[in-house]
Amino acid sequence: MIDLNQDVKFVKGVGPNRAKLLNKLNIYTLKDLLSYYPREHEDRSKITKIADAVEGEEVLIRAICVSKVNEIRTRRRNMTIYKLIVRDDSDSAIITWYNQSYLKSKFQLGETYSFFGKITKKNGHVEMLSPTFDEEGKNKNTGKIIPLYSLTYNLSQNAIRQIIENGLKMSKGYLRETLPEELLKEYRLLSFEEATNKIHFPENFDEFNQARKRLVFEELLSMQLALLSLKNQYTVEEKGIAFNKEVKMSDVINDLPFRLTKAQLRVLEEIDGDMENEKPMNRLLQGDVGSRKNHC
Repeated sequence: MIDLNQDVKFVKGVGPNRAKLLNKLNIYTLKDLLSYYPREHEDRSKITKIADAVEGEEVLIRAICVSKVNEIRTRRRNMTIYKLIVRDDSDSAIITWYNQSYLKSKFQLGETYSFFGKITKKNGHVEMLSPTFDEEGKNKNTGKIIPLYSLTYNLSQNAIRQIIENGLKMSKGYLRETLPEELLKEYRLLSFEEATNKIHFPENFDEFNQARKRLVFEELLSMQLALLSLKNQYTVEEKGIAFNKEVKMSDVINDLPFRLTKAQLRVLEEIDGDMENEKPMNRLLQGDVGSRKNHC
């Protein structure tokens, strides 16, 4: 049995140190983790040919390594540049990273990789700066819609995505439904568990919109029920001012320089009746332009 209120440090990939970083984001429990929704989603599913890449845009390219990683040490202190040349069937590109020594053994000549990053063009050469990447056949960081989260220092997007994915796996089957079945059917809403999974990791934006619809619906419903509860409590416990029944609004109406419509007379009669009752009254008098509501 999974307890959703258990400390987040027990989620796979967290531990005491990362738990402290998550605490800075107000994530203390497994439940907090699952409800830490992405701030946005990035579409990394559409492949762009190198020759079609536009400067300044973030794109996904799929290309073959045609060089080994070249290490360039600069005069600037603690700055080492790593460059890799890749090619697709349209053009070649230079992939550049800074101070990432582990990349020297990451790429094999002749193998295909996917790269997602920002394009720059210098002296006729296409360059991609500090991209995320995947080996061919894998789509951990590319080739799909990727959630992006608000972060704190020393906690990367990859890290929090993996932690949330682990949290979703360990809570599978334990996310209790909070809405009645008839509401789910009437408004065509996803289950709470399905919506929670798809708000984090949707296959497409249609799934994301369905998940968001479900979660927003529940949030607004909870708010409305809370307001209704407060209103009922206020109505039962608080007493208003009961005005004298001997005072007749008709005395004022008859002195008006114009005649009121049947609708206006009906509303005034309702207001008159409410004001003679000690139950608190909340009303909004609404009328179209020209309805003389300002004179009432």
